[in-house]
Amino acid sequence: LCNYELLLERVGGMDTFFWEFDKKCKEGNIQVDCFFPNKETHGAYKSMTIKYDISKSIESFFLEQLEQKENDYTHIITHFLELCTPFYYKVKQLSNAKIIGVDHNPRPLEGYPFEKRFKKRIKGLLFSRYIDVFIGVSEYTINELLKDFGKQIRPKTQVIYNGINMVEIETRINRSFEKPTFMVASHLRLSKGIQDLIQAVALLPETIKNELKIDVFGDGPYKVQLLSLVKELKLENCFDFKGSSAKLKSLYCNYNYLLHPSHEETFCYSVIESLAANVIPITTEEGGNVLGIIENGKNGFLFKAEDISQLSHLIEQIWKGEISIETQTRKFIEDCFTIDKMVNEYITLLD
Repeated sequence: LCNYELLLERVGGMDTFFWEFDKKCKEGNIQVDCFFPNKETHGAYKSMTIKYDISKSIESFFLEQLEQKENDYTHIITHFLELCTPFYYKVKQLSNAKIIGVDHNPRPLEGYPFEKRFKKRIKGLLFSRYIDVFIGVSEYTINELLKDFGKQIRPKTQVIYNGINMVEIETRINRSFEKPTFMVASHLRLSKGIQDLIQAVALLPETIKNELKIDVFGDGPYKVQLLSLVKELKLENCFDFKGSSAKLKSLYCNYNYLLHPSHEETFCYSVIESLAANVIPITTEEGGNVLGIIENGKNGFLFKAEDISQLSHLIEQIWKGEISIETQTRKFIEDCFTIDKMVNEYITLLD
């Protein structure tokens, strides 16, 4: 079950995972029914068994399907669904399946308000017993799950990192430290912090702003506000909003640095993909480095989320060649974050 809308214009890491997971299951004679909010036929979705009803929530539609005796599942995996809700209790009343809940949800930088924390803890006490395994996409996510629902779930938690298809990502061989090139690859919403980047650029000396170019790939509900801020600060020469691109994975290698000023994150595909392309990420300590894989000055640069002055100073140092990184980062990603590794770890859950 996955509350993830299938969109032809947005094919990302999770789409690749669903395709490869379904393929691996078929190779092992495992039948998979996929419940999504909608149906699409791009990529490998055309060969998958997709069930949906656009008039109903995934939870209510699935419960209706589960009441039909022919749907006797052995494992039920949920992605992008709220965990520890009455839904999981209802599923257990209708099925003996092993329930695996995967948490992909980002957390706000300042944490949830007290009322929401209190409600989550109560839900954890009431409904966590109906989830057999809690999967977090990072150690950070596991720690947040424990904060949300209580330490009683710790024995049932496990980390499975998301993976990427390394074949799709072209690699940058040489880095130029003179007039470096910068990119952003992000959904355009407030929590991604692109507004911080724009304000940081505004603080740079005019000599740098006259030559600095930052290409922004992605779309989202905050795009109008970001464009307005760029215009207000007279930075049209610095920012080029290029929209979403289906060829993004082959474009990383055209840049020296990825700028990712996110306030919250669970697993950051753009940071992992940039490392796979030997492109250095500049990201936040709290929001972008929840995987704990960025070592400041070694394979990336870190700054405090929402610290505009620090980010501006960091960009200025990089532009002037005062700091740089020569480490080749692709090998590390090949060892730890491939789509094959991710799929195999999920298949293991079905044993």
